[in-house]
Amino acid sequence: MSLAGRGIVVTRPRELAEPFARLLERRGARAIVFPAIEIQPLPLPAALARAAEFDIVVFVSPSAARVALPALSPWPRGVAAAAVGSGTRRELERAGIAPVIAPSAGADSEALLREMQDVRGKRVLIVRGAGGRPFLGETLAARGARVEYAECYRRASPALDPTPLLAAWRRGEVHALTVSSAEALDNFIAITGPELTAALPLFVAHERVAAHARGRGLRDPVLAGPGDDEMIERLVAYFDERA
Repeated sequence: MSLAGRGIVVTRPRELAEPFARLLERRGARAIVFPAIEIQPLPLPAALARAAEFDIVVFVSPSAARVALPALSPWPRGVAAAAVGSGTRRELERAGIAPVIAPSAGADSEALLREMQDVRGKRVLIVRGAGGRPFLGETLAARGARVEYAECYRRASPALDPTPLLAAWRRGEVHALTVSSAEALDNFIAITGPELTAALPLFVAHERVAAHARGRGLRDPVLAGPGDDEMIERLVAYFDERA
């Protein structure tokens, strides 16, 4: 197994890290869960109570689905659900919501927008975190949709002790860093210091994160793709090349 003995740092929020960690461990890796993002639920916005008034409810992340879905049970009849990416789609499907509008490839706003061309006159509720990227809503509005937002959580930097992770790295037990967002990368560097991040191969899920990493002076981030399987396969290929 190509990842046997490799220590792979997983920086996702803790509640989202475990499934990916299990996949790593099945491939022989040692998953090191170091959640550089913490999801803090906000008081549920009033728009969620009016979900039945909308034509489409869009969830921008698995965290958006996890936080908001309890307030949307049972799912309002006649309302379509949409997901940015396969991880978010799976969260909706686990809750019994189907079918789900989701991109066949990619896991960002741009990919979902390719599936949502004809929205003129539609009422669209976007469930997201506080201060989320405006591109999705602005584009849907430009296509004629009436867009509202339900911000139901915020992302925060957790209080983590980096000492065990840094000690493991110095013992040669840490071999790669996986990051899904620019914010997680910034938090990881702030918590652990710049030396560790500069020393490890960095695997990112999106080109935006790769560009952010390059902007922070990190050379050659490895663009893996948004899906768990894509990240695993890119890790395997990387270490196979160096075996």
